[in-house]
Amino acid sequence: METSAAEVLTRGMECLLEKMSIVDAERFLFLVKTEQFDYTKWQRTYFDGKTREQTDREMEEYFRANPEKVPPDILL
Repeated sequence: METSAAEVLTRGMECLLEKMSIVDAERFLFLVKTEQFDYTKWQRTYFDGKTREQTDREMEEYFRANPEKVPPDILL
């Protein structure tokens, strides 16, 4: 079943608020909207600067710290 737009927006805001204050989360959304933010370009720049090992280590650290978010098909 496809996730509704409202659910995606709610979950996205929850994710932002886990790491940011409400003011910074709102600022982030404003910047994304007004700066013609290109997520694909940003993602490429971000991940091109990391090795596969760094990315794997960061993912493992995140999932160990957040076990409730581990997808069922991932083994740690």
